[in-house]
Amino acid sequence: MSRIAPLLFLLIVILIGTGQASTPDGFSVPEEGHQFSFPRDYGSHDDFKIEWWYITGHLFTKKGKRFGFEATFFRTAVKPPIKKREENDAIDFDDRTLFLADMTLLEVKKKKFLYQRRYNRRGWDASASAKRLDLHNGNWSLVMTDPVKISLSGSIRAEAALQLNLTPLKPLVIFGRNAVSKKGEDRNACSYYMTFPRLQVTGTLCYQDQKQEVHGEAWMDHEISSSQLGSQQIGWDWASLQLNDGREIMVYRMRHSDGTQDPFSTLTWIDSQGKLISYSAKEFSIEPLYFWKSSITNASYPVSMRLHTIDPATQKKVTFLLVPLSEDQELVGNIALSYWEGACRILNEEHREVGSAFLELTGYNNKFQKSLR
Repeated sequence: MSRIAPLLFLLIVILIGTGQASTPDGFSVPEEGHQFSFPRDYGSHDDFKIEWWYITGHLFTKKGKRFGFEATFFRTAVKPPIKKREENDAIDFDDRTLFLADMTLLEVKKKKFLYQRRYNRRGWDASASAKRLDLHNGNWSLVMTDPVKISLSGSIRAEAALQLNLTPLKPLVIFGRNAVSKKGEDRNACSYYMTFPRLQVTGTLCYQDQKQEVHGEAWMDHEISSSQLGSQQIGWDWASLQLNDGREIMVYRMRHSDGTQDPFSTLTWIDSQGKLISYSAKEFSIEPLYFWKSSITNASYPVSMRLHTIDPATQKKVTFLLVPLSEDQELVGNIALSYWEGACRILNEEHREVGSAFLELTGYNNKFQKSLR
């Protein structure tokens, strides 16, 4: 017993020092100092509860017709996996993993917004490779065909179909401190957050019985987590800005139930070379300009925002206005996850257009936050 006691004491000290490595229900939690390995980390991380791959972008036809689009693949786990799939990546069937996917298309001139949502369990209808970026939900797919090219295939019922090739114009960036993006004070309110901040897009769009060549730019997020929200948070306002000068901004404002901003909110600039410059919640502000009320969910969304921050290139204050290309860009779910995700133009203080953006607004429908804890 005299030898065992010191060992037990040492074990307790180690556990206290390193913190909890998993959630109470057995899912992994992002750890500081994580060493990413690619192409494996482009793929699925089944030991985490929540994961998504997000692509938002702006498309143009040869005649200048403009579209906004979104393709999102969600993986959520009901229970932790029984076994790891790294050794065997074959499609299997289980009731522990559910896949949700959203596809949207906005015809800007007519302000026509199309979207479709799919739910499937793991199996023939939906899967996510644990070895590489290789996702599918029905006939929708997102696949990395080689280290510098990604293929997206999707449709919205019989109304539209997309076949797009995405080529990163900048290297992958990883947001957060020491590999972890904190979303709140709670230990588990964090994620691994990887992004291709600017992708060149080429491909085809089938719309209104016409097949057209399209080109444009997109943004791609990949987040891995087991709890995106803290106990006092109800949602977030997130935006990706692609400026015409070759820089980008990622910003999120985590909101408390009383409407105040969580101090873990953050803004990050990405310079023309892909270098990150981050600012804390005290160093920027994002405020609503006006609200749009949904006739379906009755949620009121702040669909236009004013962003104040510091330009790291000049160290001067700068203001951007996010103006939606259409107010009605809400995605409605019968089970959960009704939220607003919209294509926007970016205006400067002189109201000149200086870039394109996507704005995401969550937690304005009370079903949303239940699925992210």
